[in-house]
Amino acid sequence: MSSLQNLAPAPLWRHFADICSIPHPSRQEAALIAHIEAFAKQQGLHHQRDHAGNLILRKPASPGLEHHPGVILQSHLDMVPQKSDHSAHDFSRDPIRPQVVDGWVTATETTLGADNGIGVAAILAVMESDDLIHGPLEALLTVNEEAGMDGAMGLEPGILQGKWLLNLDSEQEGELYVGCAGGIDATLTLPLERGNHREGAGFAVVISGLAGGHSGIDIHLPRGNANRLLAELLLPFAERGDLTLGGFEGGSLRNAIARRAEAIVATAASDAQTLTAELQQAAAELQSHWADDEPDLAIRIHRCPIEQPTLNGSSSLRLLNAILTCPHGVFTMHPDLAGVVETSNNLARVTLQQDHAQLLCLARSAREAGRDEVCATIGEVAKAVGAALELAGAYPGWTPNPSSPLLATLNALHTKLFGQPAEIKVIHAGLECGLLAAAYPQWEMISFGPTICFPHSPSEKVEIASVERFWRYLCHSLERLATS
Repeated sequence: MSSLQNLAPAPLWRHFADICSIPHPSRQEAALIAHIEAFAKQQGLHHQRDHAGNLILRKPASPGLEHHPGVILQSHLDMVPQKSDHSAHDFSRDPIRPQVVDGWVTATETTLGADNGIGVAAILAVMESDDLIHGPLEALLTVNEEAGMDGAMGLEPGILQGKWLLNLDSEQEGELYVGCAGGIDATLTLPLERGNHREGAGFAVVISGLAGGHSGIDIHLPRGNANRLLAELLLPFAERGDLTLGGFEGGSLRNAIARRAEAIVATAASDAQTLTAELQQAAAELQSHWADDEPDLAIRIHRCPIEQPTLNGSSSLRLLNAILTCPHGVFTMHPDLAGVVETSNNLARVTLQQDHAQLLCLARSAREAGRDEVCATIGEVAKAVGAALELAGAYPGWTPNPSSPLLATLNALHTKLFGQPAEIKVIHAGLECGLLAAAYPQWEMISFGPTICFPHSPSEKVEIASVERFWRYLCHSLERLATS
């Protein structure tokens, strides 16, 4: 972590280096929580965990400000574990290896975890500081935000006493977020039949090198989805009866655009040479089509053994057609906010098991009705291909309040510090604020953060200069809220 030692603000980057050194993917935050509890004990801070597993810290107000309304600083503890195709990184065991490159901090072949490690580091730096001016402070560090928002969903009413919540999980400096999309997981389970014997020639067809990215923030960009590209490549050959599927696995996480997918296919031994040549030609055409938007797209075709009977022809076609008819991408743009996605779906993960396949989607919308429209569309796909549809993990959006006094105060402060007002934004991603408001409807909430690019992908990076300005803004915000 030596590359971070000379960065400012030093306390924030020191805490971020500690966070990087402790594995903390979703549902594996225990070691990081233990580290923060030890920190709190050393600092003499009250700390506790609620029934959902969230960690709560408390720090008394600066002298004379004890009776001012309290502020809750909120971030999530987990990170999205994504790595490059050739990386051997084990997120359950290995530390993240940050490096400084041209004014940015990035990681070595993995996600960095600046989402939301920078927010957590800033909170810990505030909690240990003895020269900041602030009212009563509480820190709410939630668990499993990235894989289900379990911590926010299970937050207990009444356990926190503050009035204002500052969510530090936004990713563009100079913007104040006042609303976000809600979402729901949609899983299609498609029954399939294996019937073909293991005779013949087997091939692995692998698509990799796609940019991927955050399924909310990046869903409108011209990026390929590995699941769909692989199905598009294979479908014409399956329709001709030239191949059947023995395996299919693509994507990884519900909130990441699929970067990689692999299929095992089989054909008659006598057709192997011809099929290989035709697949390679089709792959070259697909790469050419995506050359501008996905310049690193790679398609590899190589011989492999057939270890179990493949799907029969009709089941192979049903799976490929299900992948291609399942919606992916933007449904509608927001009618009142230029450039903001209102409703979308991410076809995140496809897995072929022995007798069925599963397609996992994450539908998002700023409107509950929009979310329901996506689910209805996926339901029509399920009906058409004979799949069962399960909806789970619904979470609400965060409705904007443009007349919020907290927004007015922080925007005025932004103008004073940086010479211009902040941009007021609604994000097409699942901030925890909507769920937190369900337990604490009286809170006023704002979300802000430094500039983080390419979250949920191995290209994730955070701008060093923006972190310093984010820290300055956070410190002045605490003082302004305590003295205004």
